[in-house]
Amino acid sequence: MSKKGGKGGKPAAEEEKLKTCNHVKGRHILCTKHGKITEAYEKLKAGWLDNGKKVPPSEFGKLAMEYSEDSSGKEGGGLGWFPRGKMVGEFQTVAFSTPVGDCSQIFKTVNGYHIFLCEGRKA
Repeated sequence: MSKKGGKGGKPAAEEEKLKTCNHVKGRHILCTKHGKITEAYEKLKAGWLDNGKKVPPSEFGKLAMEYSEDSSGKEGGGLGWFPRGKMVGEFQTVAFSTPVGDCSQIFKTVNGYHIFLCEGRKA
């Protein structure tokens, strides 16, 4: 039986799981120009997000290869597993608060504009 009480109406148990996770596995798209990341996000919305569907990692990877401007783009945006404290502030905040299978909205860091897809969490 799940208890309510977390932010945004999430069950408290789910909210606690997001907080206690120490490693996240994910993919991202990084662009220096807001227009370019917006174009990628619009494709995610049109293909999946606007229909309430989750973005398949393979499809996110194709968009990362097309749009991402960092070296992970060649690998489909894959970042592998990373611990808390490895990524810059805002990136870490988004990565560790995005539920598995979900895609973040566009967010900005010192490196540029990102979209993050969470593929896994572990303690």
